Amino acid sequence: MAGAWTLPATAEIGFATSSGASETRYIRQSLQDRLHGIFGSNANAIGMKRGADPLSRISSGKAFVRPVPRPARAPRIQYSRDFLAGLPKASGGAEWQCLAEALYFEARGEKVKGVFAVAEVILNRVDSRKYPNSVCGVVNQGTGRKYACQFSYTCDGIPDRVSEPKAWARMGKIARLMLDGAPRHLTNGAMFYHTKAVSPSWSRKFQRTATIGAHYFYSNS
Repeated sequence: MAGAWTLPATAEIGFATSSGASETRYIRQSLQDRLHGIFGSNANAIGMKRGADPLSRISSGKAFVRPVPRPARAPRIQYSRDFLAGLPKASGGAEWQCLAEALYFEARGEKVKGVFAVAEVILNRVDSRKYPNSVCGVVNQGTGRKYACQFSYTCDGIPDRVSEPKAWARMGKIARLMLDGAPRHLTNGAMFYHTKAVSPSWSRKFQRTATIGAHYFYSNS
């Protein structure tokens, strides 16, 4: 299945000092240590070297916006591993990292279409006023509170370590495509999902919108 999609307009946010000259610096945050905690010995194999800045550029002073050129149209999406294999290695900042991580721990065993479907749910929540307005906020909502986490991998007590670099590369590419504006037409606006192996009580209250791979998808609208 394929669908044409258009990349959204983007801009690089910078800052200018009072003298008019631009001043840019890189700021490393705790995400760097988290990445190495997740990847362990695989970090170097996939290009996550310690000391590399995982976040975007931050500057000081007055803000300015510099448009970043993007191609008018992107390749048609195909839900196959062959399609993903033909794409360049993906990368990004904290939002990309959070989405790729969620897809890896929640859906890496699914077929490609199933992974895209899970990504749709996460981004649908980001767009909803009922949930945090960032990918990282959505996937970590409720983490640390008993029975409150929205995504089980964030509170199942199992160390979050990437042991399958090839699967991680696929998840990263899917995360990049979705964040760059790939269409969301697989789940019909779903905000929830669960595996076929379980039957949570909340599933009886919502409308099932799709069945893809090992997951059922639901909407509460």
